[in-house]
Amino acid sequence: MFKKKPLTESRRPSTGAQAKIYSRDNVARYSERARQRRRGHTVRRVALIAVLGVLLSATTAAGLWFVTIMGKLGNSNVITDNLRRVLVDTDEAKEPFYVLLLGTDGRPGEDTYRADSIILARIDPTKKQATLISVPRDTKVVYKGETMKINACHTVGGAEAMVQAVNELCGVQISHYAEVSFDGMKSLIDSVGGIDINATDDVDDPEHLDIKITAGQQHMDGATALTYARCRYTYADGDYTRMRHQRQVLGALAKQILNNFDATKVFGLVNSLSNMLVTDMSVQDIVSTVNAMRGMDVDGIYSANLPSYADDSTMIDGVSYVFVYEDELKEMMKRVDAGKDPKGPNTMGLSDGTSSTIGDINRNTSDDYANGTATSSGSSEDSADSSDSGDSSGYYEEPTGDGNGYDANY
Repeated sequence: MFKKKPLTESRRPSTGAQAKIYSRDNVARYSERARQRRRGHTVRRVALIAVLGVLLSATTAAGLWFVTIMGKLGNSNVITDNLRRVLVDTDEAKEPFYVLLLGTDGRPGEDTYRADSIILARIDPTKKQATLISVPRDTKVVYKGETMKINACHTVGGAEAMVQAVNELCGVQISHYAEVSFDGMKSLIDSVGGIDINATDDVDDPEHLDIKITAGQQHMDGATALTYARCRYTYADGDYTRMRHQRQVLGALAKQILNNFDATKVFGLVNSLSNMLVTDMSVQDIVSTVNAMRGMDVDGIYSANLPSYADDSTMIDGVSYVFVYEDELKEMMKRVDAGKDPKGPNTMGLSDGTSSTIGDINRNTSDDYANGTATSSGSSEDSADSSDSGDSSGYYEEPTGDGNGYDANY
């Protein structure tokens, strides 16, 4: 027969931790531990749901921001389907492309307005190189069978007409379009903290402009920079000086954004741009282009205006036009399209074949260009075989009206 174990041995409790938890003496402690575990699971679930909710909200907010920005940038009154059809598709981060930049006198609520500043820009992100070619706003063109000044194309047919006119005039295919009003340019410059620029000329024209500027290196806010870019009546070569100043301002703005601007604030910049700029470029296009061009040598940006002239022979039906030297323009645009120095003129007339950059126009005054004494840091390697033999020192005085019913007091 089996021997029974003493009662005291059969009821001896285990000494393990589990026995301690499940013993009658620890029921209260076990219940509390269980409640803590359940509470911990609940907290973790709530936290996970909260994180997912934040991520979802952030994604939704980002989506709404993106849609809002795109709606502002791509104002459907300007960026129409007809415009998109005449623009050429490109990969902005990997290949050169042309963009038409317009400064306008448009104001909120206006449907038609003038293109006051017209600049054809070639951007090469692979080489961090850019070229700025100013088109005189009085340039004679034929649009839909009618002779008119090129800035009138904007009034007649909007952005689409401007792109078509510049494409035909310069023999290019434009990929993007952007326009900014006077007020928008002022706000844009203020939004990046102003620009540093060497004002090559005094500005003192109280009849048309409110701000006086003394020549020299200085920091300009938006209002001052806009004044510098608009003055023309006090200079010997008038609108050509204004076009040089406009390219100077764009160069200084590019330097501020690409080389001096905090890269982490680029989306804030895009947000600001959306209130001032109208363009077919998407947020991704703008950001990728800015990132690709960051660190570029801004003084090395190629700079010129169309080889052109105006005198008594360019009057048509009592209206003064600017005529283009077509053969010389064709040769200049071949160099531009190849990514080379355009070696174009920076005032009325033909080029002398020397280098043409933002750095060059930063060093010469309006009198230098008008008198033919402007200097260049580049070489004239192509001058021997160029056809540029005209006098680039001539100038003309613009009429008080532009022939299209506008008072040219700008």
